[in-house]
Amino acid sequence: MAILKVGTLNEAKLMSVRHVFGETFDVYGYKVPSGVPSQPLTDEETKQGAVNRAIYLIEKEKADIALGLEGGVMVINTHYFLCNWGALVTNAGCAFVAGGARIPLPDEVVGSLKEGMELGDVMDHYANKLNVRKNEGAVGILTNLQVTRSEMFSHINRLLKGQFERANMSS
Repeated sequence: MAILKVGTLNEAKLMSVRHVFGETFDVYGYKVPSGVPSQPLTDEETKQGAVNRAIYLIEKEKADIALGLEGGVMVINTHYFLCNWGALVTNAGCAFVAGGARIPLPDEVVGSLKEGMELGDVMDHYANKLNVRKNEGAVGILTNLQVTRSEMFSHINRLLKGQFERANMSS
C-alpha cells in the first residue's frame, strides 16, 4: 500500500486522515513546522500553514504524497470565527487545497485570543478540560459534540481526496 505522510502528530487530525484515506494509504504522522504563527489569525495564514506542512514533507521527508492540516481563526468584519484548511501535495507537483466549516467564537474566547493565547489553551480553560485540541476540539465544545475536530477535518480530507482522485482520472 502507498504511504501518505501527514504533517501532524495530533490524534484528532490523524484519525480524520485514517478515516478518509485509510483504505488507500498507510497513514503516518510527522512533527513538522507550519511556517506560520502557532495561532494563525487569518484564513490566509491558516491555509498557508496547511500548504507549508505538506510541502515540508515532500521536500524534507521525501514523501510521494503529503497532507497538511491547519486549524486557525479568521475575522469577518469584527467577528472571530474558527477555521481550518488542508493541503494535499504530490512529489509530481500536484497540489490541492480545501477549507472547512466556519463557526463564531464566543466573546470570552476572543478576548484571550486578542491577548495572544492559542485557541487550544483558551478552549481548555473555557471548557474546564484538558487537551481539547487533541480530542473534540473547539468545534466540539461549541457545537455540543454535534461536530468534533476529527469530523471537521474529515470533511476537508474528503474534499482533498475527491480532488486528487478526479485529477488522477483525467491523467
